Amino acid sequence: MASELEPEVQAIDRSLLECSAEEIAGKWLQATDLTREVYQHLAHYVPKIYCRGPNPFPQKEDMLAQHVLLGPMEWYLCGEDPAFGFPKLEQANKPSHLCGRVFKVGEPTYSCRDCAVDPTCVLCMECFLGSIHRDHRYRMTTSGGGGFCDCGDTEAWKEGPYCQKHELNTSEIEEEEDPLVHLSEDVIARTYNIFAIMFRYAVEILTWEKESELPADLEMVEKSDTYYCMLFNDEVHTYEQVIYTLQKAVNCTQKEAIGFATTVDRDGRRSVRYGDFQYCEQAKSVIVRNTIRQTKPLKVQVMHSSIVAHQNFGLKLLSWLGSIIGYSDGLRRILCQVGLQEGPDGENSSLVDRLMLSDSKLWKGARSVYHQLFMSSLLMDLKYKKLFAVRFAKNYERLQSDYVTDDHDREFSVADLSVQIFTVPSLARMLITEENLMSIIIKTFMDHLRHRDAQGRFQFERYTALQAFKFRRVQSLILDLKYVLISKPTEWSDELRQKFLEGFDAFLELLKCMQGMDPITRQVGQHIEMEPEWEAAFTLQMKLTHVISMMQDWCASDEKVLIEAYKKCLAVLMQCHGGYTDGEQPITLSICGHSVETIRYCVSQEKVSIHLPVSRLLAGLHVLLSKSEVAYKFPELLPLSELSPPMLIEHPLRCLVLCAQVHAGMWRRNGFSLVNQIYYYHNVKCRREMFDKDVVMLQTGVSMMDPNHFLMIMLSRFELYQIFSTPDYGKRFSSEITHKDVVQQNNTLIEEMLYLIIMLVGERFSPGVGQVNATDEIKREIIHQLSIKPMAHSELVKSLPEDENKETGMESVIEAVAHFKKPGLTGRGMYELKPECAKEFNLYFYHFSRAEQSKAEEAQRKLKRQNREDTALPPPVLPPFCPLFASLVNILQSDVMLCIMGTILQWAVEHNGYAWSESMLQRVLHLIGMALQEEKQHLENVTEEHVVTFTFTQKISKPGEAPKNSPSILAMLETLQNAPYLEVHKDMIRWILKTFNAVKKMRESSPTSPVAETEGTIMEESSRDKDKAERKRKAEIARLRREKIMAQMSEMQRHFIDENKELFQQTLELDASTSAVLDNSPVASDMTLTALGPTQTQVPEQRQFVTCILCQEEQEVKVESRAMVLAAFVQRSTVLSKNRSKFIQDPEKYDPLFMHPDLSCGTHTSSCGHIMHAHCWQRYFDSVQAKEQRRQQRLRLHTSYDVENGEFLCPLCECLSNTVIPLLLPPRNIFNKLNFSDQPNLTQWIRTISQQIKALQFLRKEESTPNNASTKNSENVDELQLPERFRPDFRPKNPYSESIKEMLTTFGTATYKVGLKVHPNEEDPRVPIMCWGSCAYTIQSIERILSDEDKPLFGPLPCRLDDCLRSLTRFAAAHWTVASLSVVQGHFCKLFASLVPNDSHEELPCILDIDMFHLLVGLVLAFPALQCQDFSGISLGTGDLHIFHLVTMAHIIQILLTSCTEENGMDQENPTCEEESAVLALYKTLHQYTGSALKEIPSGWHLWRSVRAGIMPFLKCSALFFHYLNGVPSPPDIQVPGTSHFEHLCNYLSLPNNLFCLFQENSEIMNSLIESWCHNSEVKRYLEGERDAIRYPRESNKLINLPEDYSSLINQASNFSCPKSGGDKSRAPTLCLVCGSLLCSQSYCCQTELEGEDVGACTAHTYSCGSGVGIFLRVRECQVLFLAGKTKGCFYSPPYLDDYGETDQGLRRGNPLHLCKERFKKIQKLWHQHSVTEEIGHAQEANQTLVGIDWQHL
Repeated sequence: MASELEPEVQAIDRSLLECSAEEIAGKWLQATDLTREVYQHLAHYVPKIYCRGPNPFPQKEDMLAQHVLLGPMEWYLCGEDPAFGFPKLEQANKPSHLCGRVFKVGEPTYSCRDCAVDPTCVLCMECFLGSIHRDHRYRMTTSGGGGFCDCGDTEAWKEGPYCQKHELNTSEIEEEEDPLVHLSEDVIARTYNIFAIMFRYAVEILTWEKESELPADLEMVEKSDTYYCMLFNDEVHTYEQVIYTLQKAVNCTQKEAIGFATTVDRDGRRSVRYGDFQYCEQAKSVIVRNTIRQTKPLKVQVMHSSIVAHQNFGLKLLSWLGSIIGYSDGLRRILCQVGLQEGPDGENSSLVDRLMLSDSKLWKGARSVYHQLFMSSLLMDLKYKKLFAVRFAKNYERLQSDYVTDDHDREFSVADLSVQIFTVPSLARMLITEENLMSIIIKTFMDHLRHRDAQGRFQFERYTALQAFKFRRVQSLILDLKYVLISKPTEWSDELRQKFLEGFDAFLELLKCMQGMDPITRQVGQHIEMEPEWEAAFTLQMKLTHVISMMQDWCASDEKVLIEAYKKCLAVLMQCHGGYTDGEQPITLSICGHSVETIRYCVSQEKVSIHLPVSRLLAGLHVLLSKSEVAYKFPELLPLSELSPPMLIEHPLRCLVLCAQVHAGMWRRNGFSLVNQIYYYHNVKCRREMFDKDVVMLQTGVSMMDPNHFLMIMLSRFELYQIFSTPDYGKRFSSEITHKDVVQQNNTLIEEMLYLIIMLVGERFSPGVGQVNATDEIKREIIHQLSIKPMAHSELVKSLPEDENKETGMESVIEAVAHFKKPGLTGRGMYELKPECAKEFNLYFYHFSRAEQSKAEEAQRKLKRQNREDTALPPPVLPPFCPLFASLVNILQSDVMLCIMGTILQWAVEHNGYAWSESMLQRVLHLIGMALQEEKQHLENVTEEHVVTFTFTQKISKPGEAPKNSPSILAMLETLQNAPYLEVHKDMIRWILKTFNAVKKMRESSPTSPVAETEGTIMEESSRDKDKAERKRKAEIARLRREKIMAQMSEMQRHFIDENKELFQQTLELDASTSAVLDNSPVASDMTLTALGPTQTQVPEQRQFVTCILCQEEQEVKVESRAMVLAAFVQRSTVLSKNRSKFIQDPEKYDPLFMHPDLSCGTHTSSCGHIMHAHCWQRYFDSVQAKEQRRQQRLRLHTSYDVENGEFLCPLCECLSNTVIPLLLPPRNIFNKLNFSDQPNLTQWIRTISQQIKALQFLRKEESTPNNASTKNSENVDELQLPERFRPDFRPKNPYSESIKEMLTTFGTATYKVGLKVHPNEEDPRVPIMCWGSCAYTIQSIERILSDEDKPLFGPLPCRLDDCLRSLTRFAAAHWTVASLSVVQGHFCKLFASLVPNDSHEELPCILDIDMFHLLVGLVLAFPALQCQDFSGISLGTGDLHIFHLVTMAHIIQILLTSCTEENGMDQENPTCEEESAVLALYKTLHQYTGSALKEIPSGWHLWRSVRAGIMPFLKCSALFFHYLNGVPSPPDIQVPGTSHFEHLCNYLSLPNNLFCLFQENSEIMNSLIESWCHNSEVKRYLEGERDAIRYPRESNKLINLPEDYSSLINQASNFSCPKSGGDKSRAPTLCLVCGSLLCSQSYCCQTELEGEDVGACTAHTYSCGSGVGIFLRVRECQVLFLAGKTKGCFYSPPYLDDYGETDQGLRRGNPLHLCKERFKKIQKLWHQHSVTEEIGHAQEANQTLVGIDWQHL
């Protein structure tokens, strides 16, 4: 197919490329009918350029389109070459002072909390950094895409509207000038023509709905039969469904299907098949058939290719228009004119209208293109922005209806532009007055909620997914209403008043439909069957909360509006009540000689609703009357006299009674829906417009009626009237043994009612109820939140109500009431309450939940005890009420209240006869306290002529009336003060009596004379002293008792020790022995400690006893006993790597014998240090495996460990492990034979070893050649002179027990399997190499950590590290005993040959490409395999020493060859010390051998310094290695931090302090060796600069440097586009903290195949960068991600904190974040210590949800 197309396509290309834009434009300039000419040109060329085959070629199409289609238009528009024309236009244009940058998805946006008019005003990063707001309190969020930067918009900012860049452009703006003055007449005319034609063409073709024919003027003469099967995006189907369907319908591979699906999701549509009509139709039917069963089928169309071509060009045109108008404001103005010009068909016929109204029919790509165009044209031109706003408002209802039925998200709908228009204050006001916008929005909203009940209230059916979807759509209307109201008017015009009140009427209609919705009736008998629908109503309430508050704010800003609104609201409330109160018959209540008429109504029997928005709005407005003092200025305008208080309080009171009854457990059978409703009613999100307003409404009612009447109605609603109106009812009630539940319920109801009274009197912190301002209210909230416990900033913010700008006002007052405590390495910053604020604590604060109240009470009493105060929590002093509410306090001294208090106290005094509770009494005491405080304040503030009418003290001193003669309240309190059963409340009663006396004194003294408090306090004191003495006596008794018990206990202990003497002896000895190991005491202090060689310090053998954690048996570690093992974890590691790009191609053939110095990938072993018997571990592991197999049949949940890979959790600490290391005694002591001869020097030793190697190789060769003639054979043997006393046929006996041998093999195989990623094979010759390598690598990584932290080499290591290194080194040294002897000898020969060349080994790496420490470990540990056959008396120690010296010298040469030779100008004089002269001599030798390719000789001092620095890590690693190998304790000098310890290390390792002595002592052999090393071709290449080599000392690897400010990371990530899907923005950009690459995580586009599985970008990257382990930062979520392998991962707290010391995972709060260096170091330390996998294991064990995440897709 392709080959046939090629020549044809090329021919087309030629004809197209020969078009000349200039000629065509010239032809158009002459044309009479321009439209026809242009359309003919398009009809001819567009189908030739676009859509020529199944796959689009966007680059080629765009190039041709620019040349043939857009070029002529640009020529026509400029009248000359556009390359000159556009720059001219740009120069004439004044740069705009608006920024208008449209945000990409994920770009950072900034909003200033101090200056933004509302939270939707945002800046782009560039403008923000250049503005004054960067020093204010700002919020940082990531954009969802689609908004634009508001820099330069003066209406968006209270101050600082311009950044430095845009400020320059504001200087010339005096008045709005017409931008067209900068263009010449003919340019205007030409632009107008071309814009009108092109814009119309684009709109027409994009809104075209026929699938196979074009508009008449675009039809082609000959029509081909080529169609596309076009698949469209919807938000209903998932990726998986689409991929699956496509694979079936157009039989493509999964990869292609994923490609299609991604494009459909991104652009909104994609052709999935190209061909003739039949071929495409068939694919369409398959797709529809496959998806019809889901909620709805996928949308597919078969479209003619020419239509698709024109539509693609239409989109190109719109983008082109957008870029052209960027050259000049004049062009922009013309485009706006063209777009908004009415067409011939009248209403809604302008191009802009046509596009908007067909929005929901367009696909995603087309929508976003034209929305972008609107933003860059209409919204950037202030004149046309207004006109566009009017069009938008006129079409508002239709646009919203389209959006509700549309299946695309809000951000792809034109309705989303409301946020750009309605939030501009001037536009919003204009639209309210001219277009009546408020009413339109509310009416549209009401139209969508059509379901009503018989009373006209909203009724929501079951909340299905579809319901919820529709309802979410409808809620966006509320958001629009919020935008319109968000900035309050400063001055009101008459039209604005009128239109606002019309809108207010509509709003009341809406609330009226909510008043009383979702009514509920108490279930009696059986539990409710279906949980009723309650969420929709509460969602509506939550969404409206801010709107209701804002409506009140608008009303408050104008007195006339407030009065009108109050009247309207009252009228609506009357209507609502009119519908309810008939049929409920009146009854009369009377107590204490007062009587009141009310209706008979029982909350527990009738319907009751929690939704009363009209009543609550009225309550809010009533408070505003008081706050703005309108109530006192214009009382004649207000209908206050017509109010009927009983009617006002009726519904809110029912609602509060409902809550009380729910608490009393009377509504249990109504299920959870009711519990949830009550929860939200009190919740911080809703309470401001629900619970708080109900309390205010009751306060309003009480302040207008006789408090006695109110209390009686309240008793009746609480269903407690009987108890308090009938004398002795309580006694009868409890004596007739009634149901225990009923007693309990009544008690709770009494408690709740008293609590409500406390609230009504005490809650006066809303401005307008009490004389306070808004900050007092917030302060009080914070004080009470912090009384519970200290809180972090985010917790506090969550517990405070937010206003419409997401502000709580907390920051302004927090300093006054709390101290901030900074966080440590973990945890977060906390606020603690200042001690002086504790006196404002009110135990009955109305926003406490039950749990919070008891916590706060406990915390406050505890504090008081700590400060040695009495534990009473008296009511705090309260601010005075506003005049409108002033009469509220009389409720405390009303007769009915005194009767209630008296009754309850009476019950408490005769405490056995009645059912009463302590909480009830506590509340009564609190109320009495409040009344006394109130009277005290009245007396303090009284003026001359006033009489204080509040006479609570007198009333409580009077005994009851005649028939009963009950004692006075005061008398009862004095009785209760000494009641033994009220210990807890004693302090409170005492406080009340004391206050009573003080108030009485104030009463008696004249209001002017000072108050004498003495007498009362004397009486107080005396009782106080008695009390103190009593307490003291009790304390003394308790102390004596304690001492006696202690004496008895120590006596018993003594007895026990005497009886079990020998037991204690043993433990003491054991302690001594263990400490001895640590303190190195057996070694005499004056001798020097040497770790290796013939002079090695001999340490007496320590016996080692260990206990198995599984069977708790103790056992000594011996060679022949059963094996004991440590749980261990082996992993591949690149932590020390200097070259991450290296990759083992074929692990089966790879030879790991030589480690390259770049340490590109090592094998690290770690252990948790817990010891088990090998057989116990085996049993444990088998059971884990069995359990896992059983689990597979049940359900395949991932566990945190992967049993198939041999992983398990340590049985004790649950640390992830995948093998075990055997515990051994120092293996060298076992193999070492006596040394009886003189030990050879290095030269002799090298000769001996070389001979032995030669002999071995010869024998090897013999074995491998088949022996044809035996005679030849024997001659050869004679020829081969066997070295003296060398027996190559000798096989040493393995000293270890079977079980230890098995464990040696187990761990060796595990290391091999993990290290090379191959299948286990114990016979493989590479097993021993991997064991030695792991030992070397682990020591190197520990040395690295110690150096980085400046810790001493042999300082106190954590014991798990110490145990791990000891076991690992001993294991590696013993492993050769279970490997094949000849294999190990072969390895030794090859390793040795890399330093001492021999003929048989050719291809060995050069000296620059060997890591010397790995080489040393390999040689030392393989040497016993050779030495065991040598009976000449050369000891192992000698071999160790010579190997070590040889490797050290090779390393020095390595360092000298690679040392950087920058001249150091510090010392130029002759070499001073011997080291310097020696090093210079050596350098000269090298110079000579390398054929003077080595650089010129730097100073000796400089060379010596670089050698010393370069060799330090090697010496430290060697010291650790020999220490653990030979068990020689470290010298105390190396155990202290500080100096470099170079000399001490040399002594410990038996090296001369002047390392170059080694060369001088062994010069004869060394010179020849150095020469052979230098002659290697690789060394020559390096010196000639053709290759690189590692320099020493190797730099320590660190994680990448992160920026101080998090927003720069977000910015970097928002500029990152997915590497695979052509410039598309990545959704989850993720930063690798190891190498700094940005990856496109968690998306289909970047999945790759790894070991036959599809994995996400991060998982794939861990394999190339961290050999399976990765540390990432998810930039959009601000989360650190740890990954290990494919199934393990966890999230970790990020190193970025806000100013309050908290992390912000998910960037929800948006506070500015800064790097916390300590936390970042902690992550780095985890990485250095190889603990990432362990950390993941612990996290997954602790949190099971982590296990279920598909980590491999990240």
